[in-house]
Amino acid sequence: MEILGLVFFTALGLSLMLVPLAARVGARLRLVDRPRPGEVQSKPTPRTGGYGIFLAFWLAVLPTLPLVPRFPDEYPRLVGFAAGSLVILGLAVADDRYRLGPLPQFAGQVLAGLTAAAFGIVIESVANPAGGLIPVPAWLAVPLTVLWVVVLINTVNLTDTMDGLAGGVAFIAAAVLFTNSFLLGQFSIALLPLALAGAVGGFLVYNFYPARVFMGSGGSMFLGYALAVLAIIGGAKLATAAMVLGIAMLDVAWVFVYRLSRGRSPFKGGDSAHLPHRLLRLGLPQWGIACIYYGLCVLFGLMAVGLTKWAKFYGFGALAVVAGLLLLTLARERPVRGPVAGEPVPEHPQGEGR
Repeated sequence: MEILGLVFFTALGLSLMLVPLAARVGARLRLVDRPRPGEVQSKPTPRTGGYGIFLAFWLAVLPTLPLVPRFPDEYPRLVGFAAGSLVILGLAVADDRYRLGPLPQFAGQVLAGLTAAAFGIVIESVANPAGGLIPVPAWLAVPLTVLWVVVLINTVNLTDTMDGLAGGVAFIAAAVLFTNSFLLGQFSIALLPLALAGAVGGFLVYNFYPARVFMGSGGSMFLGYALAVLAIIGGAKLATAAMVLGIAMLDVAWVFVYRLSRGRSPFKGGDSAHLPHRLLRLGLPQWGIACIYYGLCVLFGLMAVGLTKWAKFYGFGALAVVAGLLLLTLARERPVRGPVAGEPVPEHPQGEGR
């Protein structure tokens, strides 16, 4: 039990040291996001904080491998987790250097999902609301796993539009996954999301409004990948992860539909279509919007942990109703257009993620 606290505070302490270091390196290498029309960013900010999260997580986890008893099948999955995260790291470095388009990023995300699946990290079953598990056919397991990984990567990436938002949501999701694993007695699995929460917690000290560093692709893609994998490794926790990330996932889906319905690429912003941007237009401060998101994620995270069987199914229904009401109500606000001839402003090709 003591090792859980040690892992969390080690990851937290490392993050508190490594994130500002990564920010200084990013500034020196000119890996800096500058304010763009249609965004809420107000000053140039390093976008390399995610590398600090990555290092803090693995430096906290790796020393525990010989100390924590594990089932034999956990070790190859941990290798797959690490190997896939290295794919994400390489993809993030390439994106920071060359600002990759949607297709190369998508290919890299698929490769990360396939790498994890090659080491046994696959969705073999999903929870049945009536109790028990529903087996996933072997031919569908790998494609479903890759889809899950890609969806969560892009959920976190496209949520990273405002100070403290994506980091706080990822922190809560990691905390909920830890709680779920801990209550199930999966202590060797529980320390993984706990370390992730510690690494993100240290980053949030520098990223909460007003942000001094952004997580960038290295952070958003790694966090999305890590949450996707951690929801699989400890058993069928997909419903738990989906509930706590539900608001963010539904918002991203809404934005995709909204932009496609207007003949636009879903990866080009500048229109304030995201729920946080619409809330900002109502006069709410950035820190207040982040706290609203945190509250919703905590609420549905508690429901994901506390509810069972059909009650969790009803929780999904409540999540859909809350998100639907928010989005439909705020959809009446006309989005802000870019400054050139009323057209949307092209952004980073993978979306608003910073």
